[in-house]
Amino acid sequence: MKLPEEGMLLRIFIGETDQHKGKAVYEQIVLKAREMNLAGATVVRGLMGFGADSRLHTAKLLRLSEDLPIVIELVDTKESLDKLLPFLDEVVTEGLITLEKVRVIKYRHK
Repeated sequence: MKLPEEGMLLRIFIGETDQHKGKAVYEQIVLKAREMNLAGATVVRGLMGFGADSRLHTAKLLRLSEDLPIVIELVDTKESLDKLLPFLDEVVTEGLITLEKVRVIKYRHK
């Protein structure tokens, strides 16, 4: 797959324990992106953060099992990412979703 130089970055901010139909939301998003042949997806676990409810989520030593922030990033064309949006609307019941232009420098595999 080749990406054009101007792509889009879809970023999804959710909680680590967020579930939809008994499965982790971040996992469902990555698997759906793969099923749709998107260019790729990365899940990053945050050490600390808060969202719309202003509740602090942190990875302090004695609170390792807290609901830590999760960020899922996907880079592809706008058209491809737009096809994922209805699925995200269904599975992301709390969180933040952003979309921004990015300049793709290199996208290759062996």
